[in-house]
Amino acid sequence: MSVKSATFRSDYRAPEFLIKTVDLTFHLHETATRVHNTMQITPVGSSNSLVLHGENLELIQIALNGEQVARDDVHIDEKSLQLTVPNEPFELTIETQINPAANQALEGLYKSGGAFCTQCEAEGFRRITYYLDRPDILAQFTTTVVGDAVRFPYLLSNGNAVARGNNSDGTHWVTWHDPHPKPAYLFALVAGDFDVLNDEFVTCSGRAVQLQLFVDKGNLSRAEFAMTSLKNSMRWDEERFGLEYDLDIYMVVAVDFFNMGAMENKGLNVFNSRYVLADAKTATDQDFLNVESVIGHEYFHNWTGNRITCRDWFQLSLKEGLTVFRDQEFSSDLGSRAVNRIDAIRIIRTHQFNEDASPMAHPIRPDKVVEMNNFYTVTVYNKGAEVIRMLHTILGEQGFQAGMRLYIERHDGQAVTCDDFVAAMAEANQADLSVFKRWYSQAGTPIVEVTQHYDANQQRLTLSFSQYTPETAGQTEKQAVYIPMLLSLYGKNGQRLSVTSASTDRQPTDAVRAHESGSLLFEFTTDSGQLIFDNITAEPVVALNENFGAPIKLNFSQSFSDQVVLLASAEQEVTRWEAAQQIFTQLIRSAVASQQALVLPPKVAQALQQFVASTMDSALKAQVLTPPTVEEIAEYYPRDIPLAHIATAVHQLRQQLAEHLFAEFESLWQGYETSAETPYTLTGSAIAQRSLQHTILYYLALHMPDKYSDVVAKYYAAADNMTAQQSALQTAVHLRLPCQEQLLRAFERQWYDTPLVLDKWFAIQASAPHTDVVEIVKQLHNHSRFNRDNPNRVYALWATFGRNVTQFHREDGAGYALMAEMVSYLNDKNPQVAARLVTPLTQWRRFDAKRQSLLEAQLRQLQKLPNLAPDLDEKISQSLSPL
Repeated sequence: MSVKSATFRSDYRAPEFLIKTVDLTFHLHETATRVHNTMQITPVGSSNSLVLHGENLELIQIALNGEQVARDDVHIDEKSLQLTVPNEPFELTIETQINPAANQALEGLYKSGGAFCTQCEAEGFRRITYYLDRPDILAQFTTTVVGDAVRFPYLLSNGNAVARGNNSDGTHWVTWHDPHPKPAYLFALVAGDFDVLNDEFVTCSGRAVQLQLFVDKGNLSRAEFAMTSLKNSMRWDEERFGLEYDLDIYMVVAVDFFNMGAMENKGLNVFNSRYVLADAKTATDQDFLNVESVIGHEYFHNWTGNRITCRDWFQLSLKEGLTVFRDQEFSSDLGSRAVNRIDAIRIIRTHQFNEDASPMAHPIRPDKVVEMNNFYTVTVYNKGAEVIRMLHTILGEQGFQAGMRLYIERHDGQAVTCDDFVAAMAEANQADLSVFKRWYSQAGTPIVEVTQHYDANQQRLTLSFSQYTPETAGQTEKQAVYIPMLLSLYGKNGQRLSVTSASTDRQPTDAVRAHESGSLLFEFTTDSGQLIFDNITAEPVVALNENFGAPIKLNFSQSFSDQVVLLASAEQEVTRWEAAQQIFTQLIRSAVASQQALVLPPKVAQALQQFVASTMDSALKAQVLTPPTVEEIAEYYPRDIPLAHIATAVHQLRQQLAEHLFAEFESLWQGYETSAETPYTLTGSAIAQRSLQHTILYYLALHMPDKYSDVVAKYYAAADNMTAQQSALQTAVHLRLPCQEQLLRAFERQWYDTPLVLDKWFAIQASAPHTDVVEIVKQLHNHSRFNRDNPNRVYALWATFGRNVTQFHREDGAGYALMAEMVSYLNDKNPQVAARLVTPLTQWRRFDAKRQSLLEAQLRQLQKLPNLAPDLDEKISQSLSPL
């Protein structure tokens, strides 16, 4: 089967019709829900042929201005409904019937457990009723939901509830009105029987907003943190961005069957339960932070996504990149800015750089789309956030906020483009961002080469820069991009040098300026150039691309001695972490190149010993002591990735760290053991201490497994929180400690009936670095509590396995065959999930000839599937296309 035809951004045309209002009535039924849809439509073009989107719908009747339309006057196919309409405003009423129980794709209206719920982004609304399902059609929605009063006591939709009542047949109804025009992708409906957490938030203007959080029965105690996070989000958005909530009620519903993390539907957010339910016994510290981040993300969409939305889906990063940046800032303001930044950097360096190097590489604003669901990528979201962060770096906090104010003032209530956003930023700051806009249209990861030359006689430091971006699919010609390069200079003694000016070979003045972060800002916008510092009395240590100010790969040869200076003395915490990562990366890559055993240099070991003993934040210590993963190092090899050598070198580095720092680790651990036990708290300092504590226990068990197996088992048994339990279990399983089976059985027994927690048990085993993981995944797939139709279960086991680089890419190809079998099953059930699982197979060209052959064979078998879903078709066809 050939991939379906692409749609191009350049083909965008304004709509021929606008919809002013939509009145929907749902008569809920598991297999035969009736949807009554009345639209007030205005022609704005010359066409009198109206084409509405629709899929898997049974048309009952249709009326134009109250008159029934004969079936012969309506053309219906698998994707649309077409009829002739007058060239003046008219009313169109359509009644359809749908089968929610059969909807396993989890798009449109479907059943999650005993509840009805919807997912309409990107194109799910067309599975509910015939409609102009495109994001630039903004209409006011009024929705009436009718359902059984006993089974579905809560009938929810967007906006404010304006009427409700009971019927004589045992059903009841609620009418909701959303006064803010919105595209259909933001429509939501939920009906079910839930436990409800109620609260209130008073906005900055004094309005009381009712807050409601709906969860499955018995889970109410696990919803408190999500409610706190919601109120913190609302307050933060008022204080940092001056944005106030605009409805009388805000609702969040947690469901277990959901393809995405959450959905920002206006006033009624539908969430995957894993991003709502959290308490100390069932959620880790990271789970809590994820709940806070995702709750914030969906709330922040109220203005950056809902009030101002996308003109077309090519502009998806307009709302997602901006809102990811906002949720990152929210988490950073409430927690550890350095740790949050490091987490974001790791995602870019692994998943996003990997995507840039794949056949699916695309700009943050793509030029073409085949299957819209394949747009929801780390490039659009996370690289998109990095592009917004670069704007913030260039303009500063005040300039960025001025741009945001102009953007909202100018475009509130509109569907707009990425260009509109950049234009507001440029105009508010009188800045030329024409070169910067290349980040929106150019795919791939820029590579920046930097060389350093110091002239002692002239006391001059010269940094020579060049940049290029490798070819990507469909883009062979690349232009220089706007790189805001944050940098600092240090003396060999670790003293920061006070440098306020520099010049370039092309721009003698104003080439470098002091930045509000404390670094210097060099705006590098050309293919090459030199940055010249005078009056530098001794050769300095240079810190480049501080805070990962641009999502680039930096090639800058720096000695261990200089990196050690930055590790020990850099003022910015991320720079210290970065120095350690560069030390570790250099050691690993050197060992891989020489195929010799990795040896930790004494001066590096000594510096790390001093670092561990310092008063530095415990969370940062844990980050610094965590070397790059095999996945991160693999991104340095565009072809013939030497997986076995990388895995060996990474393991040897961890062993060396465990050996050289053993005394320091043991001393710290003894301090933990002898200190008074304290109850679990979710403070920043407590999270930081647990992070370091668990890192230390891992290294102790790695160095002396027989001795520390009992310590790990005792720590697990004494744990009063999931963070400690999961860490102990993962250490036991990944190191294959003698206590491994004991802890696996204990965890399974304790959490057998708590699916979200048991997901951790599946994931820990699927991520283990052992050669029999393929066989273990097979066994786990047949576990009585594994449900291959539930996205959370599938992601926990199968997506985790796909990221287990060394074991998924086992040389015999068994991992490939296993994943292809799962993808084949999901092709008929849930194509969105299938398309996500197939990604590691599509990178087949990056491996050795044997693995390439095995991967390609699986892809070609999948390509032959009958009824191959468009989501999969696009990814597979693109990956198999000739270079």
